[in-house]
Parts: sequence; C-alpha cells; structure tokens
Amino acid sequence: MSRPSVRDRLTDAALTLFDERGYEQTTVEDIVERAGVGRTTFFRHYGSKEAVIFPDHDRLLDAVRDRLTTSSHATGLVAVSDAVRLVLLHYLEEGDLARRRYALTSKVAALRDREIASVGRYQRLFREFITDWMGDRTPGASLRAEIMAAAVVSAHNHVLRRWLRGECADPVAEIDEAMRDVIALFAPAGTPQGTTDRSTDGTTVLAFRSDQDLDALLPELRRLLTGSSKG
Repeated sequence: MSRPSVRDRLTDAALTLFDERGYEQTTVEDIVERAGVGRTTFFRHYGSKEAVIFPDHDRLLDAVRDRLTTSSHATGLVAVSDAVRLVLLHYLEEGDLARRRYALTSKVAALRDREIASVGRYQRLFREFITDWMGDRTPGASLRAEIMAAAVVSAHNHVLRRWLRGECADPVAEIDEAMRDVIALFAPAGTPQGTTDRSTDGTTVLAFRSDQDLDALLPELRRLLTGSSKG
C-alpha cells in the first residue's frame, strides 16, 4: 500500500484537528506538526488554513467552463447537464473527505459563508452561459436565465446534500433525473434538449423564494408553467 501524499497528509491532519480542537482553535503550526512537515511545505500546497477545506473550486470551475464552451447552440442544455454531473462526480470521488468537509462547514459560520460564495460563482457561470445560449438580452430573458441558473445549482446541491447525509443510494441517477426536471421547466414539451420553440404566443417567467425541498417544488412549478401555457 502506497504512502499518502504530503497533500493528503496535510488534509487529513487538518480535518482531524478541526474535529478534535475546533476550526478556530487549530493553527497552521498545529497542522504541520501533526502531518510531520514544515510550514513551507504547507504553504506550497495551501495558501491558508481555510484553503484546506476548499482546495478544488477553481479547478472545478475551469472544468465546468471548458465543458460549457465546447458545446454548440444545439447541445447547450446537454452541456449544462454534463457540467452539473461533472461537479457531482468530483464530490463522489472524494468520498469520506467530502462528508467530513460537509460536517465541518455545517458547524463553522465562516466556512459556511465561504461555501455560499463558492456556490454563487457556479451560479454566475451557468447564468452567463445560459444568457449567451438564449441569445436574448431583454430584461425578461435576463430574469429567465437567472432563474434557470438558480434551478440548475439548486438541483445539484439538493442531490449532493442527500448523498452527503446518506439519504441517496444512487446520486448519479438522481442528478440525471433532477436535471431532466429542471430542463423540462424551460424547454417546451416535445422540444429536444438544446433547442427552443419560438412559435409560442408568450413566455411565463416565475420567480419566488421557497422553503420547500426541490422534490416537492418541481412538480408544482411544472403544473404552473403548463397551466399558464394553456391559458
């Protein structure tokens, strides 16, 4: 069995100490002592103590951007679904590390704020892509892109949290189903993914805040949107 890499040793030492002593009470000196390395080595891998918790967001954002930018207009929605799955698969590959991070960010307000900011970066990236994909810069289209991007991110986070809490046996199947539900809200019935039907008489845009889970919310949204199109 190969020895863990220095980066893995630092990560494990940091998370173990955060559990034992608390995040705020743990210093970089504590981490390097537990890992058996020097401060210079720590900062070669991580820019700060906080970075141990969120090491891969920049790389993941680049991967998402690459997937989106390699799509055509006809495959835009497929690219969005692929990008969401890519992010989820990253967390699944992390396994227990992702669960330890989730437990920690749930308890530390500063880390939770950082996580929320990171989620905002993903949503902004999806919003910008969807805006370009729609090719419409009117205020109504801007709102529609914002709502769709929020739905995409919410679907991912809903499935991810279920998996992190041990409530989901097949997160990949769940994310695929969730993305089909999200896309169905924005693509008219019978329209292939990645295309739009511009022959309709109007567009219904719905924006609101809700405490309901995504599973309960999506059927109601679909009912409202379908009902509006028939009226």
